[in-house]
Amino acid sequence: MKFLDARRLTGPSLLFDVPGTILDVQCTPEEAVRLIPVWEKCVRRMLAELGWTDFEVKAVQLLGGVSVGFTAPIDALYAASEVNEWAWAAIDAELNGVDEPDFDQAVTALRAAIAEEANPELIRLEALAAEKRVTLLWDDDEASLGLGRHSETWPVRELPDPDALDWTVFKDVPCALITGTNGKTTTVRTAAHIVRSAGRSVGFSSTDYIAINDRIVDRDDWAGPGGARNVLREKGVDVGILETARGGLLRRGLGINTADAALITNIAKDHLGDFGSQDLNELLNCKWIISRAVTQGGKLILNADDPMLVAKSREFSGELVWFSLDSNNTVVHTHTSAGGAAFVLDDHEIVFLDGDARKSICQDRDVPITLGGAARHNAANALAAAALTWCIGISLADIRNGLMTMSQNANPGRGNVYEIDGFRVVVDFAHNPEAIQALLEMASRMKPRRKALCFGQAGDRPDDLIRELARSAWESGLNRVFVSELAKYHRGREEGAVFAVIRDELIACGARADQIEHHMEEIESLDAALQWAEPGDLIVMLALERSPELYENLRALAGSQGRDR
Repeated sequence: MKFLDARRLTGPSLLFDVPGTILDVQCTPEEAVRLIPVWEKCVRRMLAELGWTDFEVKAVQLLGGVSVGFTAPIDALYAASEVNEWAWAAIDAELNGVDEPDFDQAVTALRAAIAEEANPELIRLEALAAEKRVTLLWDDDEASLGLGRHSETWPVRELPDPDALDWTVFKDVPCALITGTNGKTTTVRTAAHIVRSAGRSVGFSSTDYIAINDRIVDRDDWAGPGGARNVLREKGVDVGILETARGGLLRRGLGINTADAALITNIAKDHLGDFGSQDLNELLNCKWIISRAVTQGGKLILNADDPMLVAKSREFSGELVWFSLDSNNTVVHTHTSAGGAAFVLDDHEIVFLDGDARKSICQDRDVPITLGGAARHNAANALAAAALTWCIGISLADIRNGLMTMSQNANPGRGNVYEIDGFRVVVDFAHNPEAIQALLEMASRMKPRRKALCFGQAGDRPDDLIRELARSAWESGLNRVFVSELAKYHRGREEGAVFAVIRDELIACGARADQIEHHMEEIESLDAALQWAEPGDLIVMLALERSPELYENLRALAGSQGRDR
């Protein structure tokens, strides 16, 4: 058995719908069976000594280990995590024979930690907010009531007297959650553009940045609960669109308890091997957390072309909306026949189905991010964004206008096309086999004379996944491959180790040694590809590092010819 982590859960999570603490332990299934009752015995003993009576315990066995946790007050989550750390030491003593931790010393230390963390004003505000059905957002620094333009925020240690507040001024604004493996950020940006085009002020968080309309507030990975809180505390926000990534869901849970809409784009191989997402089923269970925000109200939007989501949908008791690239999809047909709603691609027409009613929105080729219909994955993202915005009250006319005016320039790093000296360069952030396959299929539909791929992979990906990526890439019909070392993504591997795996698989697939080049930096790979390319060729650049220099160089080269789009 190996201790992995003990941490706070600040929102709905894999274990609970309320805050608590979680202990992750790497172990065998047999060890988990022994560990769980010992952990619960230790936790109940300590919490009884501390005077905590209102809590729930839960354990979830995972591939490679177990997660155990208990619920706790929001002003005692650090102390609760310390209880879990003590419980691990007690488990280690009982099951593995190490020295037992001193119980009385632990009690004294934990009481001091609880007293230091205690915030009775926050607890009172939480209780009144629940009673008055007003959304409370809180963190280490701030607490707020209401959402967006109807919100007010205070330092968490300088809270107002709840009895002196005019509670009628605190209201919610429509908000939507987006998760999945591929397409999250493009769908967030597209949905935000639709909302903005409808004349409403939109705030959104993503893996790239937080933005309010066209103003970027902060550039960083904000696809967790912190990003959600930052967006929903902005006084200028009418609608919140929140990217919700796997890491934040596992580490902290959801940033908000309820939403008007929640979307899962797809489930595909990415980040597999991490604790809590060892396989696709665990990844699905993690992403599925967002469905709990719309079970009692709102709508859940799912991809009807994803078999795992279709199967999982049977567990959902709320209202579903589907989207599909196939107008003959049987799931969609059954759903709409029963009066449900769906967004589908019928040949090249984006269509809204509402029971027996059928309303055309636009042609896929009229949506710029589909590159004239060649980018099928972005047609799916357009359908998802249309469904999401419809669920939060945007009209079909505004959805049509938003889709048709969503330019590639408004979606940096996702399928951007640059025309240079008669050849084209496509730049995308695709980094897993399914995303790369979709991108290469799009590239083939663009009918290039020759095709090259510039890419690298992070060292924490397993060999079989790296090989699968290289194999599917070569089988798409490549003429040249430029592999980037990506030094900051070595993640435990030696320099050249990932390249060796890629090169070995490419050679096994029939590539010649002279068709494979190795470069240290992404921009060096791109420069070499630019030297190789001739009129009619296509370069596909997978820019994982997304360096500003790379984009600036491409814009300068294409802009001098007026063909950047």
